[in-house]
Amino acid sequence: MWNKFVLMSLHWTDLLQPQWYINNGGLFLLLFVVFAETGLFAGFFLPGDSLLFVAGIYSNKLAAWLYDWNNDFLNLIMIVFLVTICGIAGNIVGYWFGEKSGPALYNRKDSFFFKQKYLRQASDFYEENGGFTIIVARFVPFVRTFAPIVAGIVKMDYKKFMWYNVTGCFAWSLSMLGSGHYLHKFFLNRYQFDLTLHLEVIVLLIVFVTTLPVFYKLIKNKLKHRHE
Repeated sequence: MWNKFVLMSLHWTDLLQPQWYINNGGLFLLLFVVFAETGLFAGFFLPGDSLLFVAGIYSNKLAAWLYDWNNDFLNLIMIVFLVTICGIAGNIVGYWFGEKSGPALYNRKDSFFFKQKYLRQASDFYEENGGFTIIVARFVPFVRTFAPIVAGIVKMDYKKFMWYNVTGCFAWSLSMLGSGHYLHKFFLNRYQFDLTLHLEVIVLLIVFVTTLPVFYKLIKNKLKHRHE
């Protein structure tokens, strides 16, 4: 009944709101979304960075879904570990898909889960940054979804890919979850300012900051083509 009620009341805009995932699916929906961003190529519409930031704020609530250590730090570390594992697994699936599909992906038609323009953005990003793209991409929407696919297409050395994969996922989950958790505590204790009452503004700010590299790249490419 609970699931049926949630689905009946679901509006597509809810999928863009990190707090919706926290309130309706808890820890397990959070982990699924992290995996789906790269493993199911749905990162272009799912909240990534903002979801982890908000999850950091609610880390104790999320930990209770599995095991509450009755310790803020241990609860946070548990979630960081689980998110890292799901991110790594999603990237592995993306790499495998790119390796098996190869260049044919560049001729594939757009669908709900696949956008040609994002694949090409990830390819350009990879050409500029090489294997380091796998780490950087974790912090860049759209590119995050297709970077492991590109790595599979170009057949990046798998051991090298896994090193970047593990490093990037851990850095992403620790920084985003940690920022949400400790900034919330800092503002609440120091200024009595509750971030949970201003989540919409915070999410918009995070989306703006994390998409800046994408817009910068698009503008740079347009200016480059004009001068050619």
